[in-house]
Amino acid sequence: MTQARDKNIDWYLSCFESFERGLNGESTMPFHAMRKSAMGKFAATGFPTAKHEEWRFTNITPLTRIQFTPATTLSASGITREAIEKFTFGGMKCHRLVFINGHFADELSSRSQLAQGVIASSLANAVKSDGDVLYRHLGKYVTADENGFTALNSGFMQDGAFVFIPDGIVVEDPIHLLFVATGNEPSFISTSRNLIIAGKNSQVSIVESYVGLTGVSYLTNTVTEMVANERAIIEHDKFQDESLNAFHVGTTHFQQHAFSNVVSNSIALGGSIVRNNVRSVLAAEGVECTLNGLSLVTGQQLVDNHTAIDHAMPNCVSHELYKSVLDGKARGVFNGKIFVRKDAQKTDAKQTNKTLLLSDDATMDTKPQLEIFADDVKCTHGATIGQLDEEQVFYLRSRGMSLESARDILTVAFASDVVSRVHVDPLREQLDAIIQKRLRKGRELLES
Repeated sequence: MTQARDKNIDWYLSCFESFERGLNGESTMPFHAMRKSAMGKFAATGFPTAKHEEWRFTNITPLTRIQFTPATTLSASGITREAIEKFTFGGMKCHRLVFINGHFADELSSRSQLAQGVIASSLANAVKSDGDVLYRHLGKYVTADENGFTALNSGFMQDGAFVFIPDGIVVEDPIHLLFVATGNEPSFISTSRNLIIAGKNSQVSIVESYVGLTGVSYLTNTVTEMVANERAIIEHDKFQDESLNAFHVGTTHFQQHAFSNVVSNSIALGGSIVRNNVRSVLAAEGVECTLNGLSLVTGQQLVDNHTAIDHAMPNCVSHELYKSVLDGKARGVFNGKIFVRKDAQKTDAKQTNKTLLLSDDATMDTKPQLEIFADDVKCTHGATIGQLDEEQVFYLRSRGMSLESARDILTVAFASDVVSRVHVDPLREQLDAIIQKRLRKGRELLES
C-alpha cells in the first residue's frame, strides 16, 4: 500500500470517527452497522489504482490527492427555488425531490399528488418509517467490497432518495431526483444513496440529475440501487452536468425479475474526472434490458463508462448503445461486459460503442467484452472510433454552409441518436437543446 493511500485511509477513518461521535442513538441502529462494516472494507482496500484491471485506463490520482470532507449535514441556506429553476428541464411536470450536497431539502422540493401507496421520499426518513422494506434491499446489490468508492459511499451514507411503487401502479409523471452541489468551502464529498423499488406490474420514470451551483472542487460519490419486480417497467434517465472542477463517481445497479423491462439513458457533460458504473442482472426469464449512454466532453475532461449486463437466466434480451463525442484533449473510456451464464440459453444480446473525435488530441480507449458460457445464443458487439465524415462535411458546405455549421449539424445528429431514446418528452426536448448549446460553446472556447 502506497503512502498516498495510507494518508487517504487515515483521513477518511478519522472523518468517520468524528461522524460517529455526533450520531447519538442512531449509532445502535442496523443502518449504522452497515456503515461500520463498509468502513472496515475501505480500511482494507483504499481507493483503486491503475494496477487494478477495471481502472487501468482511468487515472484517478488527481482525485486521491485531495482529502475530501464528508458533507454530513444539510446546508441549504441562501438557495432558493429560483436558483435551481434552470435545472428543472423547463419546469417539467413531475414529482421532484431536491438534495443539497446529498441531503434532502424538503423546502426546495415539489410534492405532486401520487397514487395511494407510492412513496417518494428521502432515505433518511425511510430508515425510520419503512425500515422493513428498505433493509430487504439496501446494500444487497451494490456492496461495500466492490471498490473503495462503494465502500466509502456505504460508510458515510445518510440520505438520498427512496422510491417505492406498489404492485400494479402506473406513475404517470416522472419522479425527478435533483442533486445539487453548492458551497464556498472546497474539497467536500457527497455520498447520496438511492433505492428505487418497482412492484409487480408497475411502471415509473426516474430522472436522476447531478448539477452544481459552485465552482469549487468536490467529489460526488453516489450509488443507486433499483429493483424491477415481475413485469415492472422502469425508465431511468441520468443527467450529469457538474462543474469542471468536480469529480463524479456513480454506481447504478438494476436487479430485474421475470418479464421486467428497464431502459437506462445516461448523459454525461460535466466533471473533470467522471466514472459511471452501470450493471444490470437479468435474474429471471423474459427480461429485457436497454442501456444507452452519451458522453460529450472537451478540454481536459475524462469520462469512463463501465457497463455490465449479466444474463443469468434464459430467454432474455439486452440492447446497448454508448456514444462519446470528444473534443480538445478530452479522454474517453468504455468497457462494456456481457455475461451469458451456462443456463442462459436463448439469450439475445447486442452491444455497440461509437466514438466521434473532433480533435487530433482527443483519445478513446474502448473494450467491448463478451463472456459466453451457453451455446444457444445470439450475441454481437462492435466498436468504432473516427472523425467526422469528410464527404458529408463537403456535401453540407457545397450547399452553402460554413465549416462550423456543417460540423455542428453532423455532431448533433451523432449525439441525437442517444437523446432520441429518452421517452419523457419534455426531458428529451430540453436535453437536445442543452447538447446543441454545449457543442457550440465548446467549439467557441477552443477557437478563442
